[in-house]
Amino acid sequence: MEDLKKAIRDIPDFPKKGIVFKDITTLLRDPASFQRTVDLLGHRYVGKKIDVVVGIEARGFIVGAALAYKLGAGVILVRKPGKLPYKTHKATYELEYGTDTLEIHQDAIEPGQKVLIADDVLATGGTVSAVIGLIEKMKGEIVECAFLAELEFLKGREKLKPYPVFSLLQF
Repeated sequence: MEDLKKAIRDIPDFPKKGIVFKDITTLLRDPASFQRTVDLLGHRYVGKKIDVVVGIEARGFIVGAALAYKLGAGVILVRKPGKLPYKTHKATYELEYGTDTLEIHQDAIEPGQKVLIADDVLATGGTVSAVIGLIEKMKGEIVECAFLAELEFLKGREKLKPYPVFSLLQF
């Protein structure tokens, strides 16, 4: 796992002063690291009969789509306002450097579908907590929240209880 951690670069003071951003683009550009990441994450969910993987804008699209492909599941996109063409549900939430809003198509998830939420980094948990609310509204069954990396010192997983959380890498 240390080699995957080393493939992620730190960007100080992004998106604002005092934040150290974990930039996964350096991991994604390396074919071996990206493939290993998807294989390790995907292996965890083989046999769990995941119906759909929800990828959160924007880097969560990459993680979510790769996992969905690996699991033979559909992929659902959660996007910023005004980006989805059909009727949407929306959730506004706080994150470590402000507030934001996300939307999901109203017909994206059918009641009872097994859902895996996927994103690149778990920080404060605000974003994923909002996505959980959207999925609950549509009566999807959340299997787990999966992350490439977790910033443990921000205690984001506490916001996601009672749902299980898995992070491949911890910082």
